[in-house]
Amino acid sequence: MPEAAKAPAGASSSANLIEAVLAFDFGLKRIGIASGDTLTATAAPRPAALVTRTGPAWRTIERAVAELKPRRLIVGAPYNVDGTPGALAPAARRFADELERRFKLPVSMVDERWSSLEAGTALKARRAGGGRRRIRREDVDSVAAAVILERWLGGESGEDLK
Repeated sequence: MPEAAKAPAGASSSANLIEAVLAFDFGLKRIGIASGDTLTATAAPRPAALVTRTGPAWRTIERAVAELKPRRLIVGAPYNVDGTPGALAPAARRFADELERRFKLPVSMVDERWSSLEAGTALKARRAGGGRRRIRREDVDSVAAAVILERWLGGESGEDLK
């Protein structure tokens, strides 16, 4: 793999390096996870992390970070249709802050409006095209994380935490 390639518009301006990236679709029951990179500018869903009364399943997230060694993390920012912060915005921001604290990686928040709807539509189309199993909520969450990551890779720079 070459060491340098032109990064997409959403990638940090500090480098033309290929970056592995992890994205998260924050929720109160599950956190969808997706991985991708700035070379291919594509994203793939990964197994979701459960959220319990004590918080996210950090071990699941830690495994994904250890395995992929991302250079950046992306978190979906929940906005309402009118552009105002959604009800989950403060919790998603706390989650993003905790990611940054735990992993010492840059974190960006990207508008997640309609990502779950887009994910559900894509999964239904895949099932209609021959997919055999039913669509699980955790599948929707992780495909939504892939949608969020593809938005960032496509140039939606979002808001950097620092």
